Amino acid sequence: MSQLATRLAHQLAPRPEEQRWLIESLWADQAVGIVGGEPKCCKSFLALDVAVAVASGAPCLRRFTTVRRGPVLLFAAEDALHIVRSRLEGIAQAAGVSFEQLAIHVITVPTLRIDLEADRRRLRDTVAQIAPRLLVLDPFVRLHRVDENLASEVAPLLAYLREIQRRHETAVLLVHHSRKGGHARAGQALRGSSELHAWGDSNLYLRRLHDDRILLAVEHRAAAALPTLALELAGDGQAVALNVIDSNPPPESSRPTPVERVFEALAEAPTSMTRRALRETCRIRASTVGDALADLLNSGRIVEDDQGYRLPPS
Repeated sequence: MSQLATRLAHQLAPRPEEQRWLIESLWADQAVGIVGGEPKCCKSFLALDVAVAVASGAPCLRRFTTVRRGPVLLFAAEDALHIVRSRLEGIAQAAGVSFEQLAIHVITVPTLRIDLEADRRRLRDTVAQIAPRLLVLDPFVRLHRVDENLASEVAPLLAYLREIQRRHETAVLLVHHSRKGGHARAGQALRGSSELHAWGDSNLYLRRLHDDRILLAVEHRAAAALPTLALELAGDGQAVALNVIDSNPPPESSRPTPVERVFEALAEAPTSMTRRALRETCRIRASTVGDALADLLNSGRIVEDDQGYRLPPS
């Protein structure tokens, strides 16, 4: 009879604090996780900044120390290869490192589907050959054709990526989209199944404010989270990159009000929404939804019809 290998708890090898990070306070060593956020909030720029930091050893975002340097394997499904090159070159220039010496291996095939066994095998073999310290896949929606809302379909894809992480001792960074609207925790806004939020060891969430600042929230499974950071996308000439502009949590006034949350939910909805649907989407009380709807109706920003509430015709 075969049995599983076991070891007494005190016999498990400890790990020094300095070896627990890939990028100190930002991404744990060999962690799987998500860079999430709404469209156009610089998720890809952040993922590429992490890639340049790991490949070069330079501080990520010019602020966070890279603890473990090594090769990076990158698949950017939504950007043309010349755009990927231009962004990486600009970030390298901003970081003060040689672009030509970056060990960032870019997968150049037009498509990669981790719900297909043939593509899973090709990715697994590529990871085995390059032995990257970090695997970046951007974005998740272009890596499959399953229903993201069904845990039974999403879980096997995440399990496959976890298997790559464990077998090859590499970190895995997955770029994924978030829904708009109010949520108590940023991870709850990730589009699709809650499996995505639960999967991550280190997660980074981005949100753009009305003044074009970008807020970065950091979440770890086994470490304390950082205070919310404010970022900006800036640069001189080609060296366009994200930079930390302060290290303080944003003021309360910068967070979306209930009126803004209800309006954003209606702006995203393809059809009219009922009060109940708005309450569930925005995660706010029925009375608060009612007050927000009254405000939006009085100002003419929305209209009411037989099915609920919607934006007026253009």
